[in-house]
Amino acid sequence: MVPSAWAICCLLGGLLLRAGSPSPGPSVPRLRLSYRDLLSANRSAIFLGPRGSLDLRAMYLDEYRDCLFLGGRDALYSLQLDQAWLDPREVLWPPQPGQREECVRKGRDPLMECANFVRVLQPHNRTHLLVCGTGAFQPTCALITVGHRGEHVLHLEPGSVESGRGRCPHEPSRPFASTFVGGDLYTGLTADFLGREAMIFRSGGPRPALRSDSDQNLLHDPRFVMAARIPDNSDRDDDKVYFFFSETVPSPDGGPGRVTVSRVGRVCVNDAGGQRVLVNKWSTFLKARLVCSVPGLGGAETHFDQLEDVFLLWPKAGKSLEVYALFSTVSAVFQGFAVCVYHMVDIWEVFKGPFAHQDGPQHQWGPYGGKVPFPRPGMCPSKMTAQPGRPFGSTKDYPDEVLHFARAHPLMFQPVRPRQGRPVLVKTHLAQQLRQIVVDRVEAEDGTYDVMFLGTDSGSVLKVIALQAGGSAEPEEVVLEELQVFKVPTPITEMEISVKRQMLYVGSRLGVARLQLHQCETYGSACAECCLARDPYCAWDGASCTHYRPGTSKRRFRRQDIRHGNPALQCLGQSREAEAAGLVATTTVYGTEHNSTFLECLPKSPQAAVRWFLQRPGDEGSDQVKTDERVLQTEQGLLFRRLSRLDAGTYTCTTLEHGFSQMVVRLALEGKNAGKKAAKSCWFLGLRLRWPGYILSGRVGRCFCHQQ
Repeated sequence: MVPSAWAICCLLGGLLLRAGSPSPGPSVPRLRLSYRDLLSANRSAIFLGPRGSLDLRAMYLDEYRDCLFLGGRDALYSLQLDQAWLDPREVLWPPQPGQREECVRKGRDPLMECANFVRVLQPHNRTHLLVCGTGAFQPTCALITVGHRGEHVLHLEPGSVESGRGRCPHEPSRPFASTFVGGDLYTGLTADFLGREAMIFRSGGPRPALRSDSDQNLLHDPRFVMAARIPDNSDRDDDKVYFFFSETVPSPDGGPGRVTVSRVGRVCVNDAGGQRVLVNKWSTFLKARLVCSVPGLGGAETHFDQLEDVFLLWPKAGKSLEVYALFSTVSAVFQGFAVCVYHMVDIWEVFKGPFAHQDGPQHQWGPYGGKVPFPRPGMCPSKMTAQPGRPFGSTKDYPDEVLHFARAHPLMFQPVRPRQGRPVLVKTHLAQQLRQIVVDRVEAEDGTYDVMFLGTDSGSVLKVIALQAGGSAEPEEVVLEELQVFKVPTPITEMEISVKRQMLYVGSRLGVARLQLHQCETYGSACAECCLARDPYCAWDGASCTHYRPGTSKRRFRRQDIRHGNPALQCLGQSREAEAAGLVATTTVYGTEHNSTFLECLPKSPQAAVRWFLQRPGDEGSDQVKTDERVLQTEQGLLFRRLSRLDAGTYTCTTLEHGFSQMVVRLALEGKNAGKKAAKSCWFLGLRLRWPGYILSGRVGRCFCHQQ
């Protein structure tokens, strides 16, 4: 029917063409999958809760119980990992009577703030979780029964409800970090109603409650990101809880103004405070600067100072823990993000080094040159301190001299620098912001690779690897996939990874998504396509692109080249010429002189460089198409603004990626003969449109339908 033809024609005519880059770089995702693509391929599943939005604020992945626990607005949820999330458990937990009304009377937003937003989800014992919520600006904690392994229950223990002050922030979105160790909850937060009193707390367990010394000026408007127990050695008495955060401090050179810096701080798990000094206060707190910068000319450095997220990559036995940290800039000149990797051994060395000392507020910082008392400030009571003649079995036994020194010198002089002295990944001038990071260490045929999953503020996840060239050379960034996890653009606020299940759990305010780490068949059905993908999870097995499993007893024909992505070497059994000749047929396209014509070519990889070649009638060879104001090469194909008779011939669109050339499409452009019945179809913006008795001709932005 003419109306439907006209409607579709004009819809296509409204499309905009952008000039494409002839040589896209590896920072462009090789594969982009939309929200619908992920759902239709059964690669993702979404849980939005019974009311269509969770307002998610906390997420805890419990692989022992095979459950994912979620904390939202006035509710908690439990999802079973091995099921399709069809049978979730829900516990409603609104503010206690009167709390919501009091919150509104104090001037807080009744919808965005005066509710119980769950911020803490921590394992308490084998059958219970500790949960804490904002309680409409009156933080509240309770125990949740989750049952034994194999059970799927979720019940609030009414008798366990108590004040959560010092364990949960008042505000739903205030930066905050917590971890549960030995029955105690360690938290970094602002503990007062106005959000001004920044503290590190320990509470709720068998050890005495401790907090930061407010007079010590330890923390300067901190933005807490993560807290975790990290053992330094085999002596459990020497265990520490590490906090990762950013803070705004006076200029370190004594000049005016304030600057943002990122920190790693720590306290001893067995800290008991002092006997006369620092009573009920931390006596072992120390902090050091985390530096993430790009070296420049003349010794100048571009710093990424705002810490966004931290992921701990726990190693196999005998290896050092690695800290993956995501940073952003606080510069008004440009916006950028970087990922730096730190070894825990380097962090430990900094804490063993000199303390920072400043003679006065207007003086520069320098290393402390005096005598450091024993036990060394920041040292935990352990086998090293409780030696014959040194009865320091508790921090309460530490001399006042040690505690005074710790109070005056909480900062280390040397900063912690990343592995190889520079970031493994730098992203600048992005259309989206990076907010979360998780990492999976994957064993491939040609080595071991760390695959980074980066959550953005637009609801997508970038899957990236950084290839180290050795020495001080800049790593090569390869963006494998961009996955639009959520239908509506929304910042990703939580991410957890299950290596055992090969799943990524992605949280946003809307809800949570379960995402497969890989789906190798998406890359294509040819050896070259699988090899060019450079995905450590995937390899060509001789028949298809499948999940690579190292160490299998039956080693089939497997082809994989992550470092170079060179199918010319890996796919020797295939003839590229034969493949191109057999799979790419010639399609006839009709054009009218002086009208516009479009030849479509959509390569599978945005990282490939597209080249067009023309073989004119009677010529034996072909020449590369030269573009100008009349002939434009766009991201979607070749656009002739005004067709000439000399443009007739056979056009081939080829892609070049890592030195490997492939033919994508072959089009024979001929003059249109309106008198022939064959001219019942034409090409517009690369799409063949057919209606019996009609043909379409057009210019970009305008359509004309003609009856035959």
